[in-house]
This record gives sequence, structure tokens and C-alpha cells, in this order.
Amino acid sequence: MRFVPWWAVLSSACAPFLLVGGWSIAAQLHGPGYDPVTETISVMAADGASGRWVLTGVLFVLGTCHLVTAWGLRPAALAGRAALACGGVAVIGMGLSPVPESGGSEVHGWVAAVGFALMALWPVLASDRDGAAPWGLRLALSLAVCLLMGAGAAWFLIELHRQGGAAGVAERVLTTAQTAWPFVVVASCRGRAALRRDEMGEMGEMDELDEMGGTGELGETGEMDDTYRTDRS
Repeated sequence: MRFVPWWAVLSSACAPFLLVGGWSIAAQLHGPGYDPVTETISVMAADGASGRWVLTGVLFVLGTCHLVTAWGLRPAALAGRAALACGGVAVIGMGLSPVPESGGSEVHGWVAAVGFALMALWPVLASDRDGAAPWGLRLALSLAVCLLMGAGAAWFLIELHRQGGAAGVAERVLTTAQTAWPFVVVASCRGRAALRRDEMGEMGEMDELDEMGGTGELGETGEMDDTYRTDRS
């Protein structure tokens, strides 16, 4: 099994903390007028918003983290790695296409929709049907995660178009899950690789013991032959 490097562990582990920390700081800068229950994260990154520079920077770094993770997630299928990388590009695109102070932005909406779709689909595209695959890449679990993220996206859309809906809560639940899942997959791959190393080490020790046992048997046979020849003489 191909190994996941340490820098992919770092990038995937940092991603959810960057996201949550970014929107928390931006909300403080935005002031009491912002309602995290009903308003989306994009509101804090809108033109003229006090915390725009924080979220724009966080989205850029977050997208870069996804790109690095996709590059280092070598045990995953190439299609899934490509989808995760494109999802990272979409995250950067969301930061570069802020919504206006009032109204919406068609460009931002399309970029966000593509990003949500890619981050929901990449687990099943990255899955491995091999029974020995890390548990985070197994098809059944990856499909379940994909369906749950799809349900989260549907919930977000419903709340977004509902008067006084909890769009902010739905978006935070969805984006946190999508941002944290790459680390879960990376951790499962690292754990599987460590288990394989232990198994190989045990097999190596057993081979050495077998060789030593074979040598001992040959030595005992030689000693018996020498004793026989001495008795004969």
C-alpha cells in the first residue's frame, strides 16, 4: 500500500481548525449585527465587511490544504484525489469571488455549488474496492459519507430559501464535515500502513527464527554424524 506523507497529515489536520477559527474571528470583527444561525459564512466575506480579509485569507489557505492533502493521499483512487483537489480550487475561488454588500452573486453561487458537490463526491470517487483497503477508503463507508453530505447540502438549500431558516447552522455543519473528512481518511491510511509495517516486522522475525531453527537442525545432524563416525572407529 502506498504511504501517506507527514505533510498530508498536517494539511488535513489543520483544515477544520482553520475553517472554524476563521469564521469565529470574522464574526467577532463583524460585530453583533451578524447572526450565525440565520446568516451564511459568505456574508462575513462580502464586499465592505469588517472580517472580509480574515475569511478571504482563510479560504485561500484552506483550499491550499485540500490541494496538498489530495497530492499526498496516495492510497486513494486518482479520481477522488482529483475531485478533492478541484474542491480546494473551488474553495479558493469562493474567496476570490465575494458576494456584494446587498444581494447575491451568481459567480459566487456557482463556485460554491461546484465546491460543495466536489467535496461531497470525492469520498466515493476515492474509494477502493479491495477488502484490504484502509477503512476510510472502503466503498460502503465512502458511499454512506457521500449520501450524508448530500443530505446536508439539501438541508442547507432548504434553510437558505426558508424565511428565517437556520441557513448558518446548516452551512457550518456541512462545511465542517466536508473539511474534516479528508483528515479521517488520511488517519485511516496511516493507521493501516503502521499495521502493515508491524505485520511485516513479525513476518521477518518469524523468518529469522525459521532460519535459526534450520541451522540448529543441521548442526545437530552434523554432531550426530561425527559421533557415529567416532563410534565406528
